[in-house]
Amino acid sequence: MNVAALSGTILGFVGIVAVGWLLRRFGVLDRSHAQPINALIIYAGLPALIFQAVHRARLDVGFLVVAAVAWVVFAVTALLAWGLSRALRLPRPVAGGFILTAALGNTGYIGYPVAQALLGERGLVEAVFYDVFGTVAALLFVGLVVAERFGTAEENRLNPLLEAIRFPAVLALFAGLALHSVPVPIPVSDGLDSLARMVVPLIMISVGLSLRPGCMREFWRPLAVGAVLRLAIAPLVAFAVGSFVLGDPDSIRLVVIEGGVPAMMLTLVIGARFKLDTDYIASAILVTTVLSVLTIPLAQVLVG
Repeated sequence: MNVAALSGTILGFVGIVAVGWLLRRFGVLDRSHAQPINALIIYAGLPALIFQAVHRARLDVGFLVVAAVAWVVFAVTALLAWGLSRALRLPRPVAGGFILTAALGNTGYIGYPVAQALLGERGLVEAVFYDVFGTVAALLFVGLVVAERFGTAEENRLNPLLEAIRFPAVLALFAGLALHSVPVPIPVSDGLDSLARMVVPLIMISVGLSLRPGCMREFWRPLAVGAVLRLAIAPLVAFAVGSFVLGDPDSIRLVVIEGGVPAMMLTLVIGARFKLDTDYIASAILVTTVLSVLTIPLAQVLVG
């Protein structure tokens, strides 16, 4: 594994966050501009990204075991985060962000390149299954419910299942599955790729616009606990479960990689949508992303 390249990729994300923060710091943009950016991600970039990932994935029943590991990691980490949020007596909007950022990892943007660099093309395909049918599905079908229950947006007090089904990313997931065997015209595919590529930088800019450094001092305790859950406990759960259900050592390494990535960037978008505490979420994304420069390589060394 090229640790320098991996560290450079992660630090590149941190650099884009810094751009967003500087744009706000010098008055070019302000925090209110994060809202239209998030809307662009939700209604254009994210559906394109998910459709392309699902439509292009080689569907293999064996890979579903990898996705099942992702669901177990999510469930265990989310339950631990829920219990710890009560022990820490976090306000509900903070608690919702704490649960989401602890339980949902950045299994696509960071997980994909790491898996491909370490395990080749098969590792990349397994990473797609872990991400799309594990992490992304957990976000869409459970994470949205958590966000709705802990959020303060009264207009969103709807049927959680109905809210999830109508979410653009869910519709894109279903469309990708339904049209999996149907070729997409090249101009359409190229356009979707262009929309998908804008998701990562826009989310990082949104994180920078939403970030308030003082919040890291205010939230130091849940940030520390959440980082341990996301970067240490989650990969340990992935290793334990993967060792039990996966016979291939490379597949075990893959689930450890995906289990230990930093907090999912899209949790900021979901948090803004349901009025969770985006100050906490932005801080959690930044803290876990920076720390993952050390923890992801360390986890691979320990796995052997």
